[in-house]
Amino acid sequence: MADYRELMTSSKTIYRGKIVNLRVDEVSLPNGKTSRREVVEHAGAVAIVPINEKGELLLVRQYRYAAGMALLEIPAGKLEPGEDFVACAGRELTEETGYAAGRLKHMISFYSTPGFTNEQIHLFLATGLTLKKQNLDEDEFIEVETVGLKQAQEMVMSGAIRDAKSIAGILAAPNFLE
Repeated sequence: MADYRELMTSSKTIYRGKIVNLRVDEVSLPNGKTSRREVVEHAGAVAIVPINEKGELLLVRQYRYAAGMALLEIPAGKLEPGEDFVACAGRELTEETGYAAGRLKHMISFYSTPGFTNEQIHLFLATGLTLKKQNLDEDEFIEVETVGLKQAQEMVMSGAIRDAKSIAGILAAPNFLE
């Protein structure tokens, strides 16, 4: 197998933010030429497919500024520095939906958009749900909706659910249900 690695020769951070950082790297290509790479640095995230005792998914509807619309998604959130993936998944599930999981099962991890960001999302299946109390961040406005798994899959295929992590979670979940 050929070696396609690109080696960084210099790096400059352009922006440091609350959620992401942006850097521009100069890289040496496998053919000896050089190029630039813009990289959005992200701490990583979790996303959760919560399924209640009726076999329904708990989805969250929230306005997404970058998309310019409200999207129906699975609950998700950013990892805090040093935070364990499982702990983050439990925290985010309760914060966004008000439910705690009796069981969190890791399904898959994936890069959200490896062409420009190092963000990895760790996808969990949550079952044994117990109602607690929703605890939204002060800048979050979320409505919780329940949807059957088959209906959610149909919504993915029709384009009604357009968020990549939600698509991945909804399509992966049947392979992890017992």
